[in-house]
Amino acid sequence: MPTAVCPECQEEVFVDAESEQGDFVECDECGSDLVVVGLDPVEVDLRSDEDDERDHDDGYDDGYGFDGDSY
Repeated sequence: MPTAVCPECQEEVFVDAESEQGDFVECDECGSDLVVVGLDPVEVDLRSDEDDERDHDDGYDDGYGFDGDSY
């Protein structure tokens, strides 16, 4: 299983071999939420608010201004 180094605690973070750039992982040691930013070699960075917004935007548009994220 590929590994990266947590930018918060410097411990080894295991990343699923099927992971893609932009996927989210959690550091088992310190609990930091991380995002995969590189694949060769595998690199992670701290998950940001911008990453959270991208995660919630599913691209849905009903043509009436409703994006499916709020009710």
